[in-house]
Amino acid sequence: MIVLRTIFLGAAIVFSGVITVGNVSAADDASADDASADDASADNASADEKTTVADNVLTSKEKKDGWRLLFNGRDHTGWRCNNGKKIATPVDQGSLVPYKSGGYLVLHDDLFADFVLRCDVRWEAEHCNSGIFFRVSDKKNPVHTGFEVQVMSGAGLSKHDMGAIYDLAAPTKNMGKPAGEWNAIEIRCQGPNIQVKVNGRVVSTLNCDDFDQPGVCPDGQKHKFKIKGKPIAVKNFARRGYLGFQDHGQRVWYKNIRLLEL
Repeated sequence: MIVLRTIFLGAAIVFSGVITVGNVSAADDASADDASADDASADNASADEKTTVADNVLTSKEKKDGWRLLFNGRDHTGWRCNNGKKIATPVDQGSLVPYKSGGYLVLHDDLFADFVLRCDVRWEAEHCNSGIFFRVSDKKNPVHTGFEVQVMSGAGLSKHDMGAIYDLAAPTKNMGKPAGEWNAIEIRCQGPNIQVKVNGRVVSTLNCDDFDQPGVCPDGQKHKFKIKGKPIAVKNFARRGYLGFQDHGQRVWYKNIRLLEL
């Protein structure tokens, strides 16, 4: 069975038209001129054009641009639990499933520094929790040596809700969809800067260099990160590491996992 996904390609789409009813006034003409100006601006803008492709397959544009498919949708090639064990949970519906995998995380074999990561995720339970980890420097201690983008049900706006950079940056808007629907996630890491998009909207950002105090965020709130019991500064986190997905006790599906190194 081939499953199709809808993506958006940048392409200019322009529609213009004139509808007149009865007499046309000078004001109407002026409005028409304004509309024409808007159309001209649209000619120079990038609009969204939908296209449909199979799941877990790169588009021709993605291939040309240098994207890499990290998960083939069939087996666990390139992936393993953070404790070194093989992933126990079978691939399901063309998706990677961390639940009961045998480890806290399922991690890709390779390390990445600056990149854009895109994937789709959904859950079925009304109360669900998972996460996307990246730049993890110690596979045995991913919670304190890497970043996490929160994947979670609900409509909250805390540093522990959907789209948050966990314990560090809260989302400006909760863009998560209801249980059963797919969510498109994009994580961009470049130097100290991290940006998260959920379903096409930027929801959280941070600059690691701003987090230069051990155990404290720039807003004065404490964060969880410690090594051997001592608070650490996020500024000193590794800028290269492993990425993967968290088992937090609920079944979650991840697919279309692809990455562009910057």
